[in-house]
Amino acid sequence: MAVVTATTGLWIAVGVLGALLIGGLAAGFLLLAMGRLHLDLGWGRSLHELGPIELEIAAPRELVFKLISEPYLGHTPEDSKIEVLARGVDLAVAAHLTKVHFYEARTVEVIEFEAPARVGFSHLTGPVPYAVEQFVLREAEGGSTLRYSGEMGIDFFLLGRIAGRYWVRPQWERVVREDLEDVKERAEELERHRRPRRSGEPAA
Repeated sequence: MAVVTATTGLWIAVGVLGALLIGGLAAGFLLLAMGRLHLDLGWGRSLHELGPIELEIAAPRELVFKLISEPYLGHTPEDSKIEVLARGVDLAVAAHLTKVHFYEARTVEVIEFEAPARVGFSHLTGPVPYAVEQFVLREAEGGSTLRYSGEMGIDFFLLGRIAGRYWVRPQWERVVREDLEDVKERAEELERHRRPRRSGEPAA
């Protein structure tokens, strides 16, 4: 009886330790996804292309550039998911909160501005150990073209490649596409109100 009791106790202890290990791993992955735990190990890193995503915008590129840069170099709206940590004339460091299903991911990035043609983002901390992005603005007939492209890196060999291809990249590009559509909508709305004033016509 004593042997059976000891064996049962051992299996209970193993089960508890296993549950704690699984819980710890799950918590670690969640903290990584939320950007609260940053690991830059370089173990089995895979690189994943972001974009390209391109939009035609019926507004001049100077206006589009201003909308993109304003939260970083000028006034940051109180309800924005952007927290500017440092800013200069053409450079800023900012934290971003992004809603991803049931949690918010936090990233910190250096943003470089080359008016009115380019905005570049370099990843410092967040859910992935490495990422660079750029938004390039070109003049086009009837307005401008906004093109997004980038690259991210994820560690942990095959697990990182699978996560990057089927989870992180699709979610990342979805958020970027939504942000670009919002910029397009706001820029075109502002341009519609600006045109009558420039031509001397009454505003609608």
